[in-house]
Amino acid sequence: MIRLNLIEKVPPAFRNKYLLTILIFFLWLLLFDSNNLISRYKDMRELHKLKTDREYYINRIEEDKRKLHELKTDNHNLEKFAREQYRMKKPDEDIYIILTPREDRQITRKNN
Repeated sequence: MIRLNLIEKVPPAFRNKYLLTILIFFLWLLLFDSNNLISRYKDMRELHKLKTDREYYINRIEEDKRKLHELKTDNHNLEKFAREQYRMKKPDEDIYIILTPREDRQITRKNN
C-alpha cells in the first residue's frame, strides 16, 4: 500500500525504465566515469594552451636561428650584439646605460 503511494507520486516520465536508464547513463558520463565530461573539458583546455605555447616556441626558435645566422655571418652584427647584450666596449670609450623604470625596479629587486 505504501509502496504504491510512493510510485504514484513519481512523475510518469520517470517511471519509464528506458528514460531512467538514459538519465543514469548521462549522469555516469558526466560525473563518475574516468573519462567524464568535466575532465575532458579540462584536458581540452590544457591541449589548447599547449598548442598555443608550441606556436610561440616554434616562432621563437625561428627568430633565434635567424639571429644566430646573422651573428655567424657578419662581424658588424657580432660586435653590435656584444656591445648591447654584454656591454662590451673599446678601451677608449665610455658607456652610458639608460634603463626604463621597469628594468630599474627589476635590478633593484635582484640586488636586495
